[in-house]
Amino acid sequence: MDMTQVLQDTEARFRDRTPIRTENCQKLEAGLPLQADTPERVEKRLKRLGFDASTAKMLVGSDLSAIPSPVDSATAVSTQERILNTNDLIGVNFLERGANVARSVARIRARASNGNQGFGTGFLVSPRLLLTNNHVLPDVQAAALSRVEFDYQDGADGNPKQAVVFDLEPNTLFLTDVKLDYTLVAVQPTSRNGTSLAGFGWLPLIEAEGKVIVGESVSIIQHPDGDPKQVALRGNKLVDVLPDFLHYETDTAPGSSGSPVFNDQWEIVALHHSGVPQRNNSGQIVNIYGKPWAKEQGENLVAWIANEGVRISRIIAHVKSQIKSQPIAAEGQSLMAAMFNGNHPPSTNPGAEIMSPASDSVPQIAIDHTSSLPQASEDGTITWTIPLQVSVRLGSPIIQGQSVTVVAAPSPAPVLAPPPPASSQAPTSSTPPALEAPTDKDLKDALKDLKGAAKKPYYDETSDRNQRETYYQSLLSQLQTLSKAELYQELRNLVMQTHTQKLRYQPSKYLYSWVDLHPDLKIRSIYSEQVFEAEDFIRADFRVDQLRAVRSQELLLKESLSEVQFLQELDVLEASLPYNCEHVVPQSWFAKKEPMRGDLHHLFACETRCNSFRGNTPYYDFEDFGTVIRDSCGKLIGEKFEPNAGKGAVARATLYFLLRYPGEINKTEREYQSDRLAILLDWHQSYPVSQYEKHRNVAISTSQGNRNPLIDFPEWAEKIDFRLGLG
Repeated sequence: MDMTQVLQDTEARFRDRTPIRTENCQKLEAGLPLQADTPERVEKRLKRLGFDASTAKMLVGSDLSAIPSPVDSATAVSTQERILNTNDLIGVNFLERGANVARSVARIRARASNGNQGFGTGFLVSPRLLLTNNHVLPDVQAAALSRVEFDYQDGADGNPKQAVVFDLEPNTLFLTDVKLDYTLVAVQPTSRNGTSLAGFGWLPLIEAEGKVIVGESVSIIQHPDGDPKQVALRGNKLVDVLPDFLHYETDTAPGSSGSPVFNDQWEIVALHHSGVPQRNNSGQIVNIYGKPWAKEQGENLVAWIANEGVRISRIIAHVKSQIKSQPIAAEGQSLMAAMFNGNHPPSTNPGAEIMSPASDSVPQIAIDHTSSLPQASEDGTITWTIPLQVSVRLGSPIIQGQSVTVVAAPSPAPVLAPPPPASSQAPTSSTPPALEAPTDKDLKDALKDLKGAAKKPYYDETSDRNQRETYYQSLLSQLQTLSKAELYQELRNLVMQTHTQKLRYQPSKYLYSWVDLHPDLKIRSIYSEQVFEAEDFIRADFRVDQLRAVRSQELLLKESLSEVQFLQELDVLEASLPYNCEHVVPQSWFAKKEPMRGDLHHLFACETRCNSFRGNTPYYDFEDFGTVIRDSCGKLIGEKFEPNAGKGAVARATLYFLLRYPGEINKTEREYQSDRLAILLDWHQSYPVSQYEKHRNVAISTSQGNRNPLIDFPEWAEKIDFRLGLG
């Protein structure tokens, strides 16, 4: 089942249950939490929370504000706090226990047999079995191609940890169901670098009911959109219980496909699999900015109004029925026995939890008491530093005028980077410049520039022609006498000498507000042509800049970190917090050196999904191009990528790069070889220069001084020996 169908089914269930859900919420608002769920479920929940049978029966359906006399006031207060959540104070061991169970949650890098790829979340439910959604791993072939990554998160010191990658073993065990949207699959016992899977513990599945009732809060540990591990801590309230599903509403963060949903005792109550999105009057899904949402924006930008999870008790029952109805290999049977027989050996990870899945009592946790006291910063952030870092911020959001929630965000650190030079020039060095935290003024300036875009001409052909003639004046008179090699050298010198303003790589400041706008003043992703509002990209990348700066400064404060280690950590950090921007010539090909990194001529707006999809794969022209592998990004097979759109623009940008930075391309076999030049030149001829590219060229020349000759004089391409630019 694809995600579209999952979403439609979820919306239908949510819509059909509106009367029941409304009644439940009215009872909760009236302070009657023990009447919002069925008497049977409430009684089971009270027993699970430790009330004796007679007290539990007496409390079922009662009004906690008028407790019958046999129940003392202390019991009433305790019940009210645990069910109504009227007391926001929680013992710090709640966070420690959460950090322990988080060890077993991993990111899934999912790949399908048709080439589709994406991310999901999964978690260990036995020493070697992983649970996730069917729509994440739909079949054996997809599981065999996919990988699972543990520790893809920040450590207790705020620095990115090294992810541990394991292969899956679907041939040993693979159980799945479309209706309940779950997949249970075996994992290799040892990672690719020799790390034991046992060190990550596992989370017992408890079939008994009574783990949560309507009105209680739940938490979700997840990898939203493939990002580093995060936690939506008690941010979702259970509002309805269906035969197979739970509905929980949130005003904070959505869930991520395949994530475990926990009660306050850190017992798994559901497998998160979908959400209910907000729609506008036209029936379109809306993003968090109140505008139409597109797949390329990712699930994090959807304006969710509710979440849906599959009840864990129903998954367990279905797994047991599968065992009886189909043959399972001996090794698979052994793994299943370990999941159900309650044998849960102590983890090799210090402080991991020790639970008995067969027990109906609240699990006991063995804690490694190494957490620090809460630290409060001036902006209202309170941070507990334990194996999982959780920050709660009260007050203004990061971006003024927007509702932004940061879950499991790092605590702020002082920004030590010096202010940029007045010329905005970046140093020419192999070491990336220190990351600066943008200010509110930076954001206001970018938005002001964007607003001013509507008041000035998009492209003035006469003015451009005059600038072009002035720029190439010394070259035009001798053009007919130059050889291909000589013309290459002349253009190389020209674009190099006139590149007077070497900008830092900061697309939210330099790219989105004017340079990369199309005639309608919208942003169009270079590979998919998906349309976005420029303001959305500016705000999104501005937020990324802030997070990058905070985390990079935390790295600088770590005295034991060598320069090489710092650069490695910085690479991981930037990969986990990507911009909506594509380097036509991948950064890894030139080691992220300046001024190549911030050169606007080869930077284009591109939603992160397409950006990640292409990676650093060289361009290629498939003879049978037509099968789009991921949404509308293009076709990717091995070391070959053909974009769905923007071929002329990216070809001209790459040819410019060969002129401006000779020797930086073709240093390794997987970059552009000389035979690939034919592809670029063919795209250049087949897709003529557009008004959008001419606008870009003028805007970039104003910002950094030089121009792209392939845009100004397309016919020169066949007169230039671009091979001289290859390494």
